[in-house]
Amino acid sequence: MPATPTTDPLQRERDHLASSRAALRAMREDVESLDLRDVTGTWVSAAVLRDQIDSRIAALADLSHTPLFFGRLDYLHAVSEELSEGGGGENFYIGRRHVHDADGNPMVIDWRAPVSQPFYRATRTEPMGVERRRRFGYTGGELTAYEDEHLTDSAAAAFTGSAGGSTASALLAAEIEKPRVGPMRDIVATIQPEQDEIVRSDMTGTICVQGAPGTGKTAVGLHRVAYLLYAHRERLARTGTLVIGPNNAFLSYIEQVLPALGELEVAQATVQQLVGHVEVRGEDGPEAARLKGDARMAEVLRRAVRAGIKLPDEPCVVVRGSRRWRVPAYELADIIEELKDREVRYGAARDALPQRIAHAVLLKMEQGGEAPDDRVQDAVARNSAVKAVVKECWPAVDPAKLVLRLLSDPEFLAACAEGVLTPEEQAAVLWPKPGRSVKTARWTPADAVLVDEATDLVQRTPSLGHVVLDEAQDLSPMQYRAVGRRCTTGSATVLGDLAQGTTPWATASWPDALHHLGKPDAHIEELTKGFRVPEEVIVYASRLLPAIAPGLAPATSVREAPGSLTVRHVADGSVTAAVIAACRESLAREGSTGLIAADARIPLLAEALAAAGLPHLAPGAETSAGARLTLVPASLAKGLEYDYVVLDEPAAVIAGEPDERTGLRRLYVALTRAVSGLTVLHGEPLPEQLR
Repeated sequence: MPATPTTDPLQRERDHLASSRAALRAMREDVESLDLRDVTGTWVSAAVLRDQIDSRIAALADLSHTPLFFGRLDYLHAVSEELSEGGGGENFYIGRRHVHDADGNPMVIDWRAPVSQPFYRATRTEPMGVERRRRFGYTGGELTAYEDEHLTDSAAAAFTGSAGGSTASALLAAEIEKPRVGPMRDIVATIQPEQDEIVRSDMTGTICVQGAPGTGKTAVGLHRVAYLLYAHRERLARTGTLVIGPNNAFLSYIEQVLPALGELEVAQATVQQLVGHVEVRGEDGPEAARLKGDARMAEVLRRAVRAGIKLPDEPCVVVRGSRRWRVPAYELADIIEELKDREVRYGAARDALPQRIAHAVLLKMEQGGEAPDDRVQDAVARNSAVKAVVKECWPAVDPAKLVLRLLSDPEFLAACAEGVLTPEEQAAVLWPKPGRSVKTARWTPADAVLVDEATDLVQRTPSLGHVVLDEAQDLSPMQYRAVGRRCTTGSATVLGDLAQGTTPWATASWPDALHHLGKPDAHIEELTKGFRVPEEVIVYASRLLPAIAPGLAPATSVREAPGSLTVRHVADGSVTAAVIAACRESLAREGSTGLIAADARIPLLAEALAAAGLPHLAPGAETSAGARLTLVPASLAKGLEYDYVVLDEPAAVIAGEPDERTGLRRLYVALTRAVSGLTVLHGEPLPEQLR
């Protein structure tokens, strides 16, 4: 006899989850069973098809601790087949990927589909045709609760269900506050309306998101990539996508977000990795780094690249058979001047020059009664006399060698920087010791960006379809140009917080930054509502804003957590012991703990933790099993988050920076990494704003 349908709503949802998992498993098995042995074509096409199938199989993986769906929409009326991805029913389960049964009927709708949008934006004021929004709660991958939000029934309580209260979403709050152990999670179940607007913005435009700590700007940028890959998959498959982060620790922290959403082909890199033409082994002082990152260096490099171009003194004489064809020096000069005026890439112009000279020779051959064709022109372009003119008048340029000369030769730098950099500025960017060769030179990170600029002046950098640039406030104008070269024909999502700029060249305004990026018409959005940092903590940290970013509005938080902030003064010499005790206290609770300290104090604290028997990790290693404590240098804290943060000696964090304002910004970053609790321990006086 058939099983009697259950009347328990929670059990019905569990049954649907089990059916959906079975359907996903069947989808994966269908792909795995494809037989490619009879596929016609070359071995190359067969290999490409095999790679595509392997990627599809990986994308259909059922992650046991990642719920297949997190919500359900009950529409008042049937939704069109087009919007519902083939379904015509009134109820739609919203999840991380599309799942259908054997007949093609959708069992789970992709969160990026148009029919899913009301899950994030519908309200009682604007229900968008939705009668009820249901959220699901999970524990270890098992569906354990549900909560209904009634959008059209004014008589019903706002929230009901096995977990819901009457005025606020208990499951939404629980998901936001879930302990953070390991890498960053996706926020697909908790995206807020203002975040969803940015996520679903059109691909053709560039968006800049100014976001206070805890507003989810990084997650918004990553989910925007996932949405664009859903909406424009074919185009982005051809052109590529890239996520750029401030350091490898940050990239390790976020690297699991997109795979959890089924997107496996998005590349990740730091700016330094993008410009890795030379091996970086040195470090600039603050002033030299600031000047090398100044946008004026682009003009200096442009002049340097073209410094070797000169006009000929002698004609070009091409011998073919018994005849000699002469191109006068003034004609050669006209050709070279015309190429210079076109402002094309140096390498492209150099490639065009022999063809232009050969064309001039062909005109003379035609005037002499001959009838040359394209093959003759190509042969003339390869003639030794033509090659000699090109080598003499438009010499080849090696970008790294050029920058090496520019930073080592005061006279060459002076010639290229005249009217652009003052003599004092020229002296500041010169290397203390001239570089002997590209391989042995002590290149700095700023030097590598200059080499990248020179490389692009010689040969155009390929453009991607979309680039996400996170923690953008720390980029120099020249670094913005380096990123902009990677999306000249594509779009970008720029994420950052002006208050968290901690480099000597930190961004002063987003319009300036977007100008250097090559996207001056980008739309700027501001996120001020925090979801991660408790209200008590963000209010305390925001006391620093008037000193570090006076134009920014302080962030607010939707989370009130009384007792989440502890500020404690301890006697001189006992700060380290107090820090160890605070770490023990935090580790006694569920979740992750980050011990943030000035870079100079990291070795001391590492020894103290080892002596206390407290195992700890370095940033980026949080996926390792065992330890839940991470020892974080203040310089690497940006973009990371922990359930509990113990902040060691704020005065040392400030003193570790070249000036007080930068130090206060670094402190602001450290203060805003906590999700559940922050403990600040100090022996030295706190900055005036926090007293």
